[in-house]
Formats: sequence, structure tokens, C-alpha cells
Amino acid sequence: MMPAQRLHCCRSLHINEDNGRFLLLAVLIIVYLLCGAAVFSAIERPSELRAHRRWNRTLLNFSDTFNISLQDLGAFLKEYEAAIAAGVRVDALRPRWDFTGAFYFVGTVVSTIGFGMTTPVTVAGKVFLIFYGLLGCAATILFFNLFLERIITLLAVVMKAVRLRRLRTSGLLPPGICQDFAASTLPGWKPSVYHVMLILGLSSIVISCCASAMYTPVEGWAYLDSLYFCFVTFSTIGFGDLVSSQNAAYGYQGLYRLANFIFILTGVCCIYSLFNVISIVIKQVLNWMLEKMSCLCCQHCNKANGFLGRRNAIRPGSRLRRGRFGRTPDSDKPCDSDTEGRRLSGEMISMRDLTGSNKISLAIMQKQLSESANGYPRTVCGSSRQNGFSGGVGALGIMNNRLAETSDSR
Repeated sequence: MMPAQRLHCCRSLHINEDNGRFLLLAVLIIVYLLCGAAVFSAIERPSELRAHRRWNRTLLNFSDTFNISLQDLGAFLKEYEAAIAAGVRVDALRPRWDFTGAFYFVGTVVSTIGFGMTTPVTVAGKVFLIFYGLLGCAATILFFNLFLERIITLLAVVMKAVRLRRLRTSGLLPPGICQDFAASTLPGWKPSVYHVMLILGLSSIVISCCASAMYTPVEGWAYLDSLYFCFVTFSTIGFGDLVSSQNAAYGYQGLYRLANFIFILTGVCCIYSLFNVISIVIKQVLNWMLEKMSCLCCQHCNKANGFLGRRNAIRPGSRLRRGRFGRTPDSDKPCDSDTEGRRLSGEMISMRDLTGSNKISLAIMQKQLSESANGYPRTVCGSSRQNGFSGGVGALGIMNNRLAETSDSR
């Protein structure tokens, strides 16, 4: 193939990295779902078949013993299923729709947990739920994002204090130096996103273990079942097979229900924050995969004409080289300093690549970690303030930045 033809081939494959990352993530999620379905089918399908056989034997024995036809027995069981959906159980349970039961229900709605053990059955209740959940879920997601911002600020301040203490202990920082001067001596220091992920992960594990220690004796569950309930609830999956605080009476009932509320609230906030941090690492790995795909696709072409290119791309092993190359006055493109010096060797990812990425800004969260630790106010461009799109981390920050860019381009 002639050089001109190879160049034309590479240009024909030119796509935006945002779109490439989106498509790659979609493919990986589909593969992940297929693998998960295969594993769960292999694990759970035999138990389901055994349960069906036991139930069929039980129905036949009951029909023969009491001389009831299977049709009449099936109609009775359907009525019982409808009663269960309305909150009627054989064992003594708390009322579903008194004020405390309704408060528990709306809490599962706005937090998107949705256990399913309580559902509205009237037309008015279903219509009201649509509008109530629309506003409540949006407000709760905003609360989770604001909680994440404050967690990041707290962790950044704590990690900065630990770093300053280490410097003083090692003798690199005089013990009598003031805090403001100490902050100015670390302008290039940035807390690691991986440290934040580790802290949030350990916090979630501690909260889950403590909550499980409470649920095991009070609800009568096995400890592993309690841990399973904590993850399903804190991650807002909410299957509804295990639901806490549903019995009619408990010992120290008021204290238990308060502790249950606090554990669920803090657990959901921590797991949500952890998911946001993990998503940054996943995005980083996707960038690395796209870079390797670009190298394999254009290995015979000019490296400068790769099919991917976008500002603020963050990859393991990349290096920040600001100051060496700047913006030209007549250039209308943003400085692509994050992509300079990228490694195109085709090596597999290593821990050195991952840890090396801590030295650069990791999207919105890494920037906020640095600013929070050093006490710098987060600057927002004037156009963003005028448009009303600014601030936030995780999904909220990404959406705000995208809306600000879209509004500026109009």
C-alpha cells in the first residue's frame, strides 16, 4: 500500500474519542452482561428446577389429601398472591401504609432502592408516585453529588495534613513553619484518586460490616445474608428479597429503626461516591485501550495521523508537559498538553502506568482534590456562570461542563 493510500485509510477511520470511548464501553458492558448471565444461570438454574419439582409435589400431595382440584387450588393461590402484594402476610408484619410505613416507602422511592415489598395499588397512588418520584429522585441524586463533593474536600484536607506531618517527621519541613506557607510549598502536590477510592472502599466495608452485625441478631438473618442485603441496598439495586425493619415489633424498636435509617443513608452515600471514583478509573482504562487500538490500526501510518484525538485525554503513563509548549495566538484549538509524550509502544498496562497517572489531573475529581487540599477556590469561567452550568463532580460535573460547552458554542 502506498503512503498516500495508508494516510487516506487512517483519515477514513478518524472518529472522535468521546464516541470511541462510548462505543467501546457499550461493547464491554454487553460482554460483561453476557458473562454475568452465563455465571448466574450456571449457579442458580439447578436450584430453580429443584424448587419447581418440590412445589409441584407439594401441590399434588395437598390436592390428593384434601380432595381439592388443582384448578381451584391455583385460583386460591392467585388470591393469596394478590393479598401479599397488598401487604397481607401470614406472619405478623408492620402496617405498610401507616405514616412510618409510608415514610419508609417514599425513602426507597427517592433513593431509587425500590425494594418492591410495598407498592401503590390505587390509581391515585400510582399517578401521584410518577410525579413524586420524578422530583424526589432528581433531588436525591443532587444530594448524593453534593455529598460526594464534601467527602472529596474532607479526604483532601486529611490527606494533605498527613503529607505535611510526614514532611515534618522526615525533617524536610521545619516544625515551626506556618500552615499557609506549608500549603504554598506544595503547589504541585495532588491527592491520589486511587487513595480516595481505597478510603471510600474501606469506609463502605466498615459500614456494611457494622450494619450486618446489627441486622443478624435483630432480623434473624445469617451474617452473609446481612452483608448481601447491605450491598443490594447501599448500591440501590433493591431486590426486595430481604428487607429490614418490617416486623411488627422489635426490642428497642425506636433505636433500631433510627440506626437502620442512618446505616442505609450513609451506606448509599458512600457506595454512590465509590461508584463515581471507580468510573474515573474505568474511563482511564478505556482511554488506554483506545490508544492501543489506535496504535494497532495505524501501525503502518504516520503516528501523527492517528484516528483518535481529543483534548484532556487521560491515559495511564501520560505526562503533563505544560510550559514547554504553549498556545499560539492564531490557534483556535485548545492546548493538547495531556496527550503530548504519550507512550505508543504497544506494551500491556502495568502498575507503573497506573500509578504514574497520579501525577496528572484526573478529570474533574482530581482537579477538585487538588483545589480542596490547597484551599484554592474553584474557578469558573464567566460564560459558565452566565449560563448557570458550573461545579459538581462525577456525573453532575460532566453534565455541567458539557452543557456549558454546548451553550458557549451557540
